[in-house]
Amino acid sequence: MGLLEQTIGKIRPQDQAARAKATDRLNQLTMPHWALGRLMDLAVDLAGMTGSIKPPVTRKAVITMAGDHGVTAEGVSKYPSEVTPQMVYNFVAGGAGINALARLVGAKVVVVDMGVAGDLSELAEAGKIISKRIAPGTANIAKGPAMSREQAIRALEAGIEVVNSLASEVDVFGTGDMGIGNTTPSAAIVAAITGTPVADVTGRGTGIDDKQLAHKISVIETSLAVNKPNANDGIDLLAKVGGFEIAGIAGVILGAAAAHKPVVVDGFISTAGALVAHVICPASADYIIAAHRSVEAGHRFMQKHLGKQPLLDLNLRLGEGTGAALAMNLVEAAVRVLTEVATFEEASVSKA
Repeated sequence: MGLLEQTIGKIRPQDQAARAKATDRLNQLTMPHWALGRLMDLAVDLAGMTGSIKPPVTRKAVITMAGDHGVTAEGVSKYPSEVTPQMVYNFVAGGAGINALARLVGAKVVVVDMGVAGDLSELAEAGKIISKRIAPGTANIAKGPAMSREQAIRALEAGIEVVNSLASEVDVFGTGDMGIGNTTPSAAIVAAITGTPVADVTGRGTGIDDKQLAHKISVIETSLAVNKPNANDGIDLLAKVGGFEIAGIAGVILGAAAAHKPVVVDGFISTAGALVAHVICPASADYIIAAHRSVEAGHRFMQKHLGKQPLLDLNLRLGEGTGAALAMNLVEAAVRVLTEVATFEEASVSKA
């Protein structure tokens, strides 16, 4: 049995007994019933995920998966692929958006080379990034499959391996991405899984104009027609129209779910990974916290399909894990409510 199968075998639904205990305590807190709304809902989820009414959430890490895409040759992005390795160096130097926001919440940023079209061996050898490199970018999905089925499995297992290596020192995982052109395969994935028209799920990515957007929609439609991905087979989806970093993110989600740890899912690309993880193992969604609602058109369709309501809606579209980092303070706040607010009995306060 391979690592993917072993991991899936460890994933179970949330602990219902822990959820019931958390709900019971929250119902007795010194405030009007459920007065902190969705923070209290989140507290119940965290109890269910961790199997504890004192969920551990202080040790945080955002795993930022990086990979390039052959479909950029079709002119679907405003920026060239050279930006991907350049941004990895920026992550390592601490100068990116994710670095600033991760520092704010006390989260570690772990950068993983899943398949960047550039030589990052210097950073990997220095221990500044993790190399799980499958190939120097995917193939052009407008012409054929992004990768082989074997590569898709290797990429999924790479994400699981990263989580397994960090699980003893991380309570809450966050997902992030870096890869020029990756909104194109992400839109293809959501269209394939939900059956929503490509035009409805395709956004402007890095800021393309109307003419470029129309072209991008056409490229995605062509990619789906050429590859005919099986929406009921997550590995086939990745192989046909996915990305190495999207597969890695799906692996992170599966690994976190198997470890019974919450995973805060960032934006459009990360949620494409979440959709794939959900196809592979539906119970993995029990461990997903939707960080925010991206301005990318398809994100709301993704979250609706997963049955997730985002914690934040701030018109974000950066990726990298920035939304996940921002939402981590809310995760910790939910636990503080559950564990630190007194009940009426504890505080000797009369109920209404």
